[in-house]
Amino acid sequence: MNSKSRVLAALDFEPHDRVPTYESFWPEFVAQWRLDKGLDPDTDIGDYYATDLEITIPDETPFPSQAGILDIGPGYEIRRNGWGMVQRLDLDAKFYREQSVAIASPLDADSLEFESPRLDERFAPVAYVEQMTEKRCVFVKTGGPYLRTANLRGANQWLIDLASSPGFAADLAMRVTRHMTAVGLEAIRRYNLYDTGIWFFDDMGSNLGPMFSPRVFRRVFLPCYRWMCEQYRLAGVQHILLHCDGNIEPILDDLVSAGGMGYHPVEPKAGMDIVKLRQRYGTNLAFLGGLDNAHILTTAPLPKLKEHVLRVLSVAMEDSTGGLVVGAHSIGPDVSVERYDFVRQLVRENGVFDSVGL
Repeated sequence: MNSKSRVLAALDFEPHDRVPTYESFWPEFVAQWRLDKGLDPDTDIGDYYATDLEITIPDETPFPSQAGILDIGPGYEIRRNGWGMVQRLDLDAKFYREQSVAIASPLDADSLEFESPRLDERFAPVAYVEQMTEKRCVFVKTGGPYLRTANLRGANQWLIDLASSPGFAADLAMRVTRHMTAVGLEAIRRYNLYDTGIWFFDDMGSNLGPMFSPRVFRRVFLPCYRWMCEQYRLAGVQHILLHCDGNIEPILDDLVSAGGMGYHPVEPKAGMDIVKLRQRYGTNLAFLGGLDNAHILTTAPLPKLKEHVLRVLSVAMEDSTGGLVVGAHSIGPDVSVERYDFVRQLVRENGVFDSVGL
């Protein structure tokens, strides 16, 4: 099987040769990996580890023509992004400081006009994506209504809106949702990725639970998710995946009911137990991820690391049901190359199905 057929069979709980893999590597890990292996700077880490899945990311921002650097000073830059947010980025820092947003007041929302979702500059060249599909199963990635709408209001004000002005929040989230969906559908059309699908990235959870109550989710965001999933289904898109950090167990049933077929990254550090979730959802929900990159992959003794990897693989291997694309949330510099090699060797040795009949 190739990567595409393997991933799609896993997501559909159909027979396949081995558990497929997906991973997001931090640049610092990649640099250390190349150094440890003595590899050339252009060596692709996805090729080296035979990663099966990849994403293409269109520019879904409402105002792409406004993005750019506004000022450069000693050790910092002032930038405006495509969401209309002005940010200060200290050049030795990992995070920006928010200075202003596009919608400072609810009254500002009425006067904003989003740029066309079909602008050519939003999308990678078709030939480039076609090269990706020759090696891996490619999905289109867009954001989701919680996180992307926060870009217009600012993270703190957006949480206040959800509590104090749910009607306004629902209207604004749906407007953002309609725009992002138009961008996603155009990307799928350009690259002919109907048989793979769409992957929403919407970080709605902390380690303790969702950033808002289930009641707020059902009032503000569930209609957005239902509408998005319906539009993709009507267009013929075959698979709908969700990425969400943290613990979203209180709203996971709602996301599945809206049309979600796969969930990533299933973070153990947030109490998301992939084995218990498999028992709960059966073949109604596939999983991508499952490995603990916060504690187990970083420092656990090798026997415990092995036990952890085999437990995650068990959700696919027991009864040979599949439904798993194994990986972690991401692999950063706190995971050694040697330990990551150990993990991938375990997956290669223990994630193989009986291929009779394939």
